[in-house]
Amino acid sequence: MTVLETFHANHGATFEERGGRRLARHYGRPERTHLAVRNGVGITEMAYGVLVITGDDRVEYVDNVVSNRVPDDDGEGAYALLCDPQGRIELDIYVYNAGERLLLFVPPGRARGLAEEWREKVFIQDVEIEVASDDLAVLGVHGPKATEKVASVLNKIGVPEGELVFDRGTINDIGVTVIASDDPTGEDGYEIVCSAAESEAVMDALINYGTGAIPFGSRTWETLTLEAGTPLFSSELEGRVPNVLGLRNAVDFEKGCFVGQEVISRVENRGQPSQRLVGLRCSELPAAGTAVLGDDETVGEITRAVQSPSLSEPIALALVEFGLESEDVTVGDESVPATVTELPFVEGSGRSARVPFY
Repeated sequence: MTVLETFHANHGATFEERGGRRLARHYGRPERTHLAVRNGVGITEMAYGVLVITGDDRVEYVDNVVSNRVPDDDGEGAYALLCDPQGRIELDIYVYNAGERLLLFVPPGRARGLAEEWREKVFIQDVEIEVASDDLAVLGVHGPKATEKVASVLNKIGVPEGELVFDRGTINDIGVTVIASDDPTGEDGYEIVCSAAESEAVMDALINYGTGAIPFGSRTWETLTLEAGTPLFSSELEGRVPNVLGLRNAVDFEKGCFVGQEVISRVENRGQPSQRLVGLRCSELPAAGTAVLGDDETVGEITRAVQSPSLSEPIALALVEFGLESEDVTVGDESVPATVTELPFVEGSGRSARVPFY
């Protein structure tokens, strides 16, 4: 279940199951909530699985198996991928160097399996791997007023500046870690890490103290991130090669030690992948998996689509042939008109680091 299930229930949340966890879907009127976040600030419980890695060889061990460089310095983080031997994405991971430990945030329901897999591969290295998904809460603060919101409740430190950097402070005398995010909603964003036992008090402070804020759930997260052009793990990333997604912020192309690097480097050196991720403005809302057609031939498929509250029209992400030149395509068997558009759909106070770049 979610760490904050009682809080969500008391605020009238509708729930969903994801990765074996019960998460808040929405609190009613998600379209209005979406616009409130776009114009102000919203708070959400992030659905991460959490791993804690300790031991003298922790940085070397994780660095050897993920696609990006693991930071050496306390207070820094990185976005990385775990890939199979064919270069396909198995997991996306946020890795934070917290001094004597690494904190890893992974998709919901994946922490325990990853911990078991990695423990089996540790031999003479000094590495300990623990699952902390039920011990820590991660609260997302997103919106153009997110910085003002965090500053209004945070004690002892200023708001961290940069991308995936963090500092430690307090909120109402509760110890927290404040991470400057990579802006997946296309707005300024932060993540507040605290103990699960004190998470409800922190959530209450974020919503009710200082600058006003509104809670939001996974449905609003999906519409915000799609408008921002952010590919998500379950709909765009899983099982695909990162080059196809233009996911350059997650890969250090000079690394040669992690699984799948040879495939990813080969695609990079060839100059272009077989497909690319694009935005579509659609005249009707398509379903994920619907074919995209150009000149009556299939040129791709929809990965995710929503009715955009900001634009008041259906929008979608689609994987299409890399060389597709036409801006006018059709979607599905009934040839619903759609137009290829540059990402992001909505320009906010921030820019998602995952916006495709080729």
